Amino acid sequence: ATTFYRRIDWDWMLNGVQTLSMGWLPDQGFLKHRWDIYSELLTMYLLAIGSPTHSITSANWNDLQRPVVQFGGLDYISGVAPLFIHQYAHAWCDFRNVADLHANYFTNSIAATRAHQLWCLTESRRFPWFDQNLWGISASDSRDGYRVWGGPPAMGPLDGTLVPCAAAGSLVFLPAECTHVLLSMREQFNDKAYTRYGFVDALQPKANWFAPDILGIDQGITMLMAENLRTGFVWEQFMKNREIGHAMSEVQFHPDPDSASQLL
Repeated sequence: ATTFYRRIDWDWMLNGVQTLSMGWLPDQGFLKHRWDIYSELLTMYLLAIGSPTHSITSANWNDLQRPVVQFGGLDYISGVAPLFIHQYAHAWCDFRNVADLHANYFTNSIAATRAHQLWCLTESRRFPWFDQNLWGISASDSRDGYRVWGGPPAMGPLDGTLVPCAAAGSLVFLPAECTHVLLSMREQFNDKAYTRYGFVDALQPKANWFAPDILGIDQGITMLMAENLRTGFVWEQFMKNREIGHAMSEVQFHPDPDSASQLL
């Protein structure tokens, strides 16, 4: 992993702009889409800034767009995307109890998860099985293939499908509420929802549909966040990488005494 990491030319991936390109293809060159709006990109940018071989600067971090979403009395930074954007970076990097010049991102993900929960409850007008026991939508399989859906605001062709990793990926943000959802899914749907490999990727109770596949990326965020909640092991090991500590210092992360994660 270290050898691969040191080979990545982050500065080249900027392609003369302030934000990283989402990719490069031999026959097309750089993709037009960029990692420029708040999303799961946090840890990637820290890796880029901390690179000992091809680093970018803290200015690139500060140039990221951080739009604010308001829902249910909550204000939080978010792109228009499913809940997973508030989870993936946090699986590795420990953002608890610290803030940069813009936000406490752990507290931000708590607010995003709470807003998502509230939004799901408002969707119970359309899907009566949504309640305090069953909520959570993120990008997943569906009866009609892969869907990028969620909210707020509502996005995608919502049909009442529930996605276990939406709650599981936020276990560290709302432990009691997310654990309750996962236990409710397992108790209510038994082995239709919970297999020897964990939760199915998605389920639609009214249609009695349960995804036939177990997706590694969704099982991954489930396992990583469960372990971080249980022992903090993944955070502890990842934060031993000096490149991350250096990058967080470069972008001026500092202790946040008012953090909502003090109890974790």
